[in-house]
Amino acid sequence: MPRYKYSGRDRKGKKSGIVTAVSKREAMLQLKESGIRVQDIQEMPETFLTKEITIGNPVKLQDFVIYLRQFATLLKAGVTVVESTAILAKQTESKALKRALIAVEQDLRDGLPLSDAASRHKKIFSGMFVNMIKAGEAGGNMDETLERLAVHYEKQHYTKQKIISALAYPITVGIIAIAVVIFLLVSVVPTFVEMFNDFGGELPAITQFVLCSSEYMQQYWWFVIILFLAVFTGIVLIRNNKASKYYLDYFLLRMPIFGKILQKAAIARMTRTLSSLFTSSVPILQALSIVESIVENEVMAKVIAKSRDSLEQGNSLTEPMKKHWVFPPLVSHMIAIGEESGSLDAMLGKVADFYEKEVESATDRLKSLIEPLMIVFLASIVGTIVTSIMVPMFEIFQHVG
Repeated sequence: MPRYKYSGRDRKGKKSGIVTAVSKREAMLQLKESGIRVQDIQEMPETFLTKEITIGNPVKLQDFVIYLRQFATLLKAGVTVVESTAILAKQTESKALKRALIAVEQDLRDGLPLSDAASRHKKIFSGMFVNMIKAGEAGGNMDETLERLAVHYEKQHYTKQKIISALAYPITVGIIAIAVVIFLLVSVVPTFVEMFNDFGGELPAITQFVLCSSEYMQQYWWFVIILFLAVFTGIVLIRNNKASKYYLDYFLLRMPIFGKILQKAAIARMTRTLSSLFTSSVPILQALSIVESIVENEVMAKVIAKSRDSLEQGNSLTEPMKKHWVFPPLVSHMIAIGEESGSLDAMLGKVADFYEKEVESATDRLKSLIEPLMIVFLASIVGTIVTSIMVPMFEIFQHVG
């Protein structure tokens, strides 16, 4: 939250200090209520310690959808944009959205249109939101635009949740498997080492392998932690670099099973966004630029950039798509029909509906298939460690007998 350095006077004399508030106006109101007459107030620059660290959009998608629905309802009821923003700033449960709306309200009162005020908060309001609002302001149908945005984000959220739920199970089981293996190697297996040493004789190959792994894990457990942190840091750095993210996205799209799901989800997001922008009368070149920046896949973004260049040169939008494997023939054919018939927004909407259903059915099939496979995987790992201990123990019992 922004911090403001102020100087002023109260009943006792001169007063100065620092106040935290969502906006300069809010800071001045706080000081006024405290009995301080402000003479000068300046926002303090953010430092590493005071800066809020956020990954992606700090506002949850469901909170943003609720905001859009309520905003549209208030406008339909005849409430002004300024008053609606003030009401929603008080009602929203998202702190990041509350701060942004308070600042937007102040900008609206200063005479800025909503689209310009929202564009100052790029982490909260995407380029798509800003441009659709701008189109709604020009067309005088803000309530319809907000409803359309709400539907768009709801469908986007639903598709994203489907993918997350499909990936959550194998990731969770994988983490549990690693934790169980580390626990067995560090805590359980070492208790049998002395027994095996007293027994003498040659141990089975599987037992020797597990004992060596246990010894290594006890000595170099810290290396495993560093390795995981290094992999995580590497992925974050790759994702934050546009050039390297292209190769990461390429690899993910080419993965067996999961790659197809991610490809369909990206196509659904792209076509849904384009359809919403075209329906709101956003110019096609501008719409393509917006989609290129928010599609979240560099392989697809490159093709969209080529499509935009093709369109600028007077050629078809679909030419680059037809030549690239990331877009199935269905997509380019449907878009081409939309171009020829003048119903591009409707065709894109149909493509989005198709691929959203494809993602839903594919994730449901994947979940039903992957659950037994992950159980077998976990049982195999634990079973190998248990077998490596049990086999020499049976030999010990036979020797004793």
